[in-house]
Amino acid sequence: MAPPRAYWKGSLKLSLVTCPVVLYPASTSVDKTKFHMINRDTGNRLKQQMVDAETGDVVKKDQKARGYEVSKGSFIEIEKEELESVQIESTHTIDIDSFVPRDEIDKRFLNNPYYIAPDGKAGVDAFAVIRDAMKDKDRVALARIVLTNREHVIAIEPLGKGLLGITLRYPYEMRDEDDYFDGIKTPKISKDMIELASHILDSKAAHFDASQFKDDYETALKSLVKRKAAGKPIKAPKVEEKPDNVVSLMDALQASLKGGGKAGAKTKAPAARRATSARSAKKARHAPARHRKAG
Repeated sequence: MAPPRAYWKGSLKLSLVTCPVVLYPASTSVDKTKFHMINRDTGNRLKQQMVDAETGDVVKKDQKARGYEVSKGSFIEIEKEELESVQIESTHTIDIDSFVPRDEIDKRFLNNPYYIAPDGKAGVDAFAVIRDAMKDKDRVALARIVLTNREHVIAIEPLGKGLLGITLRYPYEMRDEDDYFDGIKTPKISKDMIELASHILDSKAAHFDASQFKDDYETALKSLVKRKAAGKPIKAPKVEEKPDNVVSLMDALQASLKGGGKAGAKTKAPAARRATSARSAKKARHAPARHRKAG
């Protein structure tokens, strides 16, 4: 199999130690089922066009420009040359600034993962020195890298024979949790309830294993497409009637514990719990908009 194409090439720099490296995206959506917009009458694929929002005219390629909205409906045009004037100078170096304890990185800041590997044989020794020194310290390197004309902070740590780099979000990209959590009440919960919930957690204890993740929706999509392509009928599933009986939280906890079963096992929730979940979902749909927009 041909080696994957590098997403980025440059150098990894630690003080005076430098080695050539390549970056590969660690995630992919290639295998996900995708749909295209088509003309229902002809079956042909549709093509998108840029249209002037006011006149409705189709805009040609040489008429397109970048604009920043300074006020409602008012834009200033930004030329390509003007953007280049603020372009980051160093575009091919991952410059390590510091090393921080792994558990100090807030997971909310994690963005896109990349595999970092040595580029050719010349820099393998320097690459191995940086990688193995990081293993011994159990710390994550924070560095700067320019991707698609923007500078990103990237967290780098050892992964097998290579390195894993994860770009981090900037603070201005993060929403304040207080905007979403301030309205949560603090009810008085009995110690017995907490202990019951704790026992339920223990009954479902497991180890992280990504191979156990099953994308049921993707599987159903593939099955639907396969049946449709074969000319077989597609039947809508029957909607389960949601029970409306309500029991106390303590009863729901006790029933959950009795039917807890093995860790990771897929069990049907008791009727009361399903009813509670249904009501919670309904409340969420009617919650204020600012509490529902989470990303």
